[in-house]
Amino acid sequence: MKYIFTSEAVTEGHPDKVADRIADSILDELIKQDANSRVACEVVTSTNLVFIFGQITSQAHVNYEQVARDIVKEIGYTKHEYQFSYDTMKVMIAIDKQSPDIAIGVDEGENKELGAGDQGIMFGFASDETKELMPLGEVFAQKLAQKLTYVRKEGILNYLRPDGKTQVSIEYEDGKPKRIDTVLVSCQHDDDIPESKIKEDIIREVINKVLPKELMDDNTKVLVNPTGRFVIGGPAGDTGLTGRKNITDTYGGYARNGGGSFSGKDPTKVDRSASYMLRYVAKNIVAANLAKKVEIQISYAIGVSKPISVYANTFGTGILSDDKLVDIIKKEFDLTPSGIIKTLNLKTPIYKETSCYGHFGREEKVFPWERLDKVQDLKKYLS
Repeated sequence: MKYIFTSEAVTEGHPDKVADRIADSILDELIKQDANSRVACEVVTSTNLVFIFGQITSQAHVNYEQVARDIVKEIGYTKHEYQFSYDTMKVMIAIDKQSPDIAIGVDEGENKELGAGDQGIMFGFASDETKELMPLGEVFAQKLAQKLTYVRKEGILNYLRPDGKTQVSIEYEDGKPKRIDTVLVSCQHDDDIPESKIKEDIIREVINKVLPKELMDDNTKVLVNPTGRFVIGGPAGDTGLTGRKNITDTYGGYARNGGGSFSGKDPTKVDRSASYMLRYVAKNIVAANLAKKVEIQISYAIGVSKPISVYANTFGTGILSDDKLVDIIKKEFDLTPSGIIKTLNLKTPIYKETSCYGHFGREEKVFPWERLDKVQDLKKYLS
């Protein structure tokens, strides 16, 4: 059976990602000073405006406005013609403390373990179709977005502006990726740059530098700025909001998503930390050859430390039954919020780097959920 599956990614200059990066940078600054900070920070971006709001309880003292301006400058919004610039944008702040009703269930105390920061469902996934143990289309889409930012910041294509999106369609045959059917790159650019030049440059400096030639053929469709013009972009072109890119943050739509967003949330929020943990579990299961592909679901009740349910699906690729795999997961991994935080060392300021180009499948050391240190422990179940 043949089918085509498409995944997408966005650059750090996309309005939603600007919001995510500001929120996670604020989280990092809070955790640097107070590792027990409780943070639920949301950000909206619009034409020359950043609005920071949410609930934060912390002993830290952070200049939220300065963090926002520094991040916007770092991303590259430095010119007034962009209609969104670090030095002229208005920054509005509306921060309250964490609800005491939530704190009752979450805070640790004598003979009381850390409870989940919210109810909810989370998913983790891994597949052996790439060395990253991720879906191929999502890997390519994220790498194209990273390369798009690289050629802009390095001045290789100095007419590019910060906003951009990528999309890759993979043709599968009998469940295995065979070829790239379509590549789409939309990149914000300076005015008066010929459409033909942009397409030629993007193909040469971005697409051909990222995508392997053996997966492309004469029938592969390559689209660059299909409308022909992308000058107005970023927050001036579209309002941005934290948590609105859940699919690009995770598995590109190839696996299910629990719905809870990540950025701006401290690790007591299990929609973030448990999603990280389940990626860690799934990746180690696949790397240990217990399955070629696995999706795991977990659920929590607010204030309760142990998960309500654990579910695993290996899509018929498992060495053991899915029920047995669930038993192994419960035995080998501590899925309580405190266990997750300890296992992955999540009370450290690592979150800014997660805010763009995907939370999973990354090789940087800052992503502890990508470690494969449980493989040997899991391989004993093969015998």
